[in-house]
Amino acid sequence: MEKDGRYIGTAKLGPKGQIVIPKEVRDSFDLKAGDQLIILSDPEKGIALHRFDYFSAISDAILSGNEEANKTPVGSDALASAIRMFEKEKKDGRN
Repeated sequence: MEKDGRYIGTAKLGPKGQIVIPKEVRDSFDLKAGDQLIILSDPEKGIALHRFDYFSAISDAILSGNEEANKTPVGSDALASAIRMFEKEKKDGRN
């Protein structure tokens, strides 16, 4: 079920530990076969998937000396800053 760009649904874990990301979600995030995803897990918060290119942008920002990304250890502020920078570059066609 999709509402306001958000989606809730189910996925079954297959015998090889694989899941299928629902088509609505793949389309919403423009995910294609072969795209790399980062898997984050926390025993209390659960599991999250994110595109690898977002995290690649974070490491690039940190290593290139981006002031915003270097203000804190890689935490929520640095992560948010790097993601905003990546999204701006993607929108501007530089990524």
